[in-house]
Parts: sequence; structure tokens; C-alpha cells
Amino acid sequence: MDRDQEVVGGGESPDELEVRRSHLDAWRSDGVDPFGTRFPVTHHAREINQHCDEWVGQPARVAGRVMGLRRHGGVAFVDLQDVSGCVQLLIRRDACGVSRFDRLLRCDLGDTIGVQGRVTRTRAGQPSLDVEDFTFLAKSLRPLPSQWYGLRDVDLRYRHRYIDLITNAEVRDLFVRRSRLVASLRETLNHRDFLEVETPVLQEVASGAAARPFITHHNALDHDFHLRISLELPLKRLLVGGLERVYEIGRVFRNEGIDTRHNPEYTLLECYQAFADYEDMMELTEALVANAARRATGTTQVRWRDQEIDFTPPWTRLSIVDALRARGVDVLNANTPVALRNAAHSVEVELAPDLTWGQGVDVLVAELVQPGLIQPTFLVDHPIDISPLARAKMDDSRLAYRFEVIVAGMELANAFTELNDPDEQRRRFQAQARERARGNDETMALDEDFVRAMEYGMPPAGGLGIGVDRLCMLLLGAASIREVVLFPTLRPE
Repeated sequence: MDRDQEVVGGGESPDELEVRRSHLDAWRSDGVDPFGTRFPVTHHAREINQHCDEWVGQPARVAGRVMGLRRHGGVAFVDLQDVSGCVQLLIRRDACGVSRFDRLLRCDLGDTIGVQGRVTRTRAGQPSLDVEDFTFLAKSLRPLPSQWYGLRDVDLRYRHRYIDLITNAEVRDLFVRRSRLVASLRETLNHRDFLEVETPVLQEVASGAAARPFITHHNALDHDFHLRISLELPLKRLLVGGLERVYEIGRVFRNEGIDTRHNPEYTLLECYQAFADYEDMMELTEALVANAARRATGTTQVRWRDQEIDFTPPWTRLSIVDALRARGVDVLNANTPVALRNAAHSVEVELAPDLTWGQGVDVLVAELVQPGLIQPTFLVDHPIDISPLARAKMDDSRLAYRFEVIVAGMELANAFTELNDPDEQRRRFQAQARERARGNDETMALDEDFVRAMEYGMPPAGGLGIGVDRLCMLLLGAASIREVVLFPTLRPE
């Protein structure tokens, strides 16, 4: 069986395509439009099932997809699936008429119909809708995968998400919960007087993060633009303009690899608060995530893989310096790239000779610290040379007022006390340019207009970025980021 057959028929004969076409032609020859129009819905499957006894005899109109059809003489039973679940339809020949009853029997699994009738419970005790009339709304010309096995091939599920949603109720439920989760993020920020804004996806300079951008060409302007890799710099321009609390939940694009934790196109939440610092961002992060967990799952204790994770605030705070010292590396004493390489070698971590001190510290954290952080942890005080947009610590300028949130060994959020000195920001960008000249193409580009904006006076601020897809992974128990993205990036067929 080839892959297209598997998608088309779930193991059924391709001849079924011809059968379905014949049913389409038969409906049309009977004067029936197989692709209907408006059908006002008054009830959904789940509520009929839940309230059957109190609603017996009440009229209802439902619409959905035929997922099962059984005939017993002059009676047919149809399993109708809508967004909320399945409800049984009881269709009697004497109520609908012979011709319409027979026409219904030419329905194929996957066809969409609208029905009106009255709520009832069958003699077998099944909540049902006793159908008085029905109409055809959309003919399914391709058979669904087997109702018993569903769509199980992972690549096919991602590539044909519409079939995945039809056949896997748990997938539909997951994306409903994702929507509630994202709504909760907005509610928390709106309640705190943050203003939701939109910033450009096409940018002349791709900056604000250490990542490779995608490049596209604008024909009318005959100019290349980048798809944004971050939301940060446009949002901080708005702080300059006097908008004191701003946020955006938007798509960003990074030209990088694909794995269980990375998708080149992903959803990012970034927010900025004037007159705040990274301590304020810690409290905000705890509130955002805890509220989202409650909204999506009903609790702040969730299970991810074999881990029980508790998002109840307050979360642990851990200094990078202390964490590495506990693992045998004193990075403040090993304060040059050579000294750090020697210290790393003593704990069996090999650092590349071209790494800066800060980059070497970052590798050590990834190797020695991050994998062991399962519960939500603020990992604070990162090296300044890998934090070009953050304010340096007053007591040690080698470190930044910066934290990352680590959960289940992976980064979930990143935040700073923002640098608001334009001259220092320009120096930082220039240092990044020197790194790029050495061959590191994941450095930040100099955005002259952003520095110009800072020169008008950017207030002190705290800023926060949260990877929404990773947050959904963790809160909804998904093993891969592609499970929580409706249309993940895939290799072309």
C-alpha cells in the first residue's frame, strides 16, 4: 500500500473513491445539493448526552460528521460527531419517508449532515436525537481512516492534521485546551494593564535574538527583508514612545533545525514593563504560567512524561555561579576562555577553543546544570557577553540581571532587566558584529534605528519572553512540540 492509499482509505480499496462519486451523482440526480448552505445549530452532542433526561422531548438542531451508520429494518442509527463529541441519531423510515430514508442510507462515513429532531433516550438507554428531518451539508469524497485504528502514522498525522482532528478526539481536545491556555496568558496580562500590540513580521534588520533569520524579497520595493526572529526591539521602541506596559503573542521565524523542542516557526509571548526589573518579571512569569496551568488543566500540578511538575509559586531561584560551583567549576575564578576550558576539562566537559568566556559558561550550564532542573527554576545571573540586551549587574559587570526559566531540563522563558543606555547598547552591538566577523552567524545585528530610539530616552524596564509552544508541551503533556502546533514545519513530500 502506498502512502496516499493509507491517507485516502485507511487500508480500504481505492475503488471506494468511485463508490462515493456514484453516491454524489445519485444525490444530484435526485435534485439534492450535496454541498449545503447555512444550517442554524442549537445544540451540541456533549450537552445532549449530559442533559438527556431533563431535555427529553425538547427540539434540537445539530450538525456534524457521520462516523457510524447501522440499519435495523425501518430504523437507522447514526453516530454524528461535532466539535464536542458524538451523539446517536435515531432515524425512522415512517417519520422521514421512504425516499429520504433510503437517501440517508447512501451516506458515507465522513459525510456532514444537519438534523433536527427531539431529545430522547432509546430502549437500550442511549441518549439520542429522534430525527424529524435532515439535510446534506458536505459530501466526503475521500474515505476516512479506519474507525477502529484511526490515523496513527505520526508523519501523516502532522501532514494531514485535518484528518487527525477528525479521527482522534484527544487531539481535538488538546488544541481546545491550547486555545484556553493562550487566552489565559492574555487575560493575566490584560488584568495587569498590559496593552496588546502588533509589530512587523517583515523587518529590515533581524535582531533581538541570537538566531539565523529567513530572508524574503519584496518585489515592489526591490528589497530583501527578514522574517522576524524576535519581538523585542519593536516592543522596546514602544516603551520609548510612552506605552508603559506592552505585549505581543506572535509568530517568529528562526532558520534552525527541527526536533522535538524546536520548530522554525513558533509562537512567542514577549512583554515589557517600564520602571520594572527582572525581579518583577519573575513574579509575572509565575503568575502567567500558574494561571495558564489552571485554565488548561484545572491544576498547577501536571504530569509531563514520567515527571510530576508543580508550577505553584514561588519557584526556586538558582545562581549559575553557585550551580556550577556545586558541580566543580568556579567560573568567576576561571574568568578567561583558557582558564574556563581547563576547568571544564577537569569535569569532563570539552569546550571549543573559539568560545568566549560567556559562551563557555553557557555550554557548562547546558551540560552540567540544566538537565537536572525538573521543577520550575529561575536560573539567574547569566554572563553579560551572551546577554547583549540586558543590564550588567552592579556588583559584578561580568554578569547580567537576566534569568532563564528551566523546566524538565528545557528552557521555557528568558527575561532581563533591560539595558537602557544607548551608548552601551551600541558597544554591545559592535561586539556582536566582531563575533559575526569571526564566523558566528547567530549573533545580533546592529539595529541603528533601535539605538536612535534609545537615544530619546528608554525608561528602565523589565522584559520577558515565553515560548508558548513549549509551555503548551509542558502543561498539556505532549512529548514533541509538533504535537501542540496545528501545522508544524515538515520536509516536503
